[in-house]
Amino acid sequence: MFQSPTPAVDVAGLPAGAYLIDVRESDEWQAGHAPEAVHLPLSELVGRMEEVPADRDVYVICKVGGRSEQAVRYLNQSGRTTVNVSGGMLAWYAAGKPMVSESGGQPFVA
Repeated sequence: MFQSPTPAVDVAGLPAGAYLIDVRESDEWQAGHAPEAVHLPLSELVGRMEEVPADRDVYVICKVGGRSEQAVRYLNQSGRTTVNVSGGMLAWYAAGKPMVSESGGQPFVA
């Protein structure tokens, strides 16, 4: 069966003010994340589906792009409009985008 490609955008193409969900696990999130991102671990996605806006485009990020692609496929099949951020937080960091850490220390991609 043919599966259509997952919608994706690179970090540079992410619209200003985009609703960004980070699906990495808690230790990864605490190490460093985009300041405006909402944390929703992939392992909790099914049970927290109602937290994903249904009235706007949602962008999903992880470390490299694999987990966020899984999340985008699931969310789009469930009626949401979501887009994978290609390259994930590694691409975000490489592009020099701002990051924050929950510990207050120097943020990094875990």
